[in-house]
Amino acid sequence: MIPLVAAMPTSQLVLRALVLLGPVVALLATGPAGHWPPWWAVVAVLGLAGAFAAMPDSPVGAGLLLVVLVWWTIALGDDIQPAAMVAAAALLVAHLAAQVASYGPATQPVAVATLRLWGLRAVVLLATVPATWAAARLLRGQPEPAGVWILATTAAVAATVAATVTLGDRREA
Repeated sequence: MIPLVAAMPTSQLVLRALVLLGPVVALLATGPAGHWPPWWAVVAVLGLAGAFAAMPDSPVGAGLLLVVLVWWTIALGDDIQPAAMVAAAALLVAHLAAQVASYGPATQPVAVATLRLWGLRAVVLLATVPATWAAARLLRGQPEPAGVWILATTAAVAATVAATVTLGDRREA
């Protein structure tokens, strides 16, 4: 059962507000490029975002993020706009806020140490957004070298392992 908003501690309310607003901001980020989503798409995303905020550990979130990505594909295709960085940041923040909000019941405050840990992780991930956008702009229209996807996957796995080792649990065993 979904608890009443009044029974939620501030930390849960803030996290769930980020879950609610992130996908909507990402959807609307196509607007400055001249591709505003139709009103019914905004209402649909807002409704799905509300469900995601209420149930952050449900599969609704994956579907919602997919809906926003489909809109971006329809609206802009392969046009790599600077607003893509806003959308990426909004979706990342919504996803991480849902992750943290789902760690316990909605009536339980989130520990400051947990917020600090996930905040640091968010900053590290957000720092990659401009570099990824710039690389996409620079490589646009270039032919793919052989093995580029294998190399990219290997680099992503290595970065994930390095981040896990660097930012992982620091308690002694």
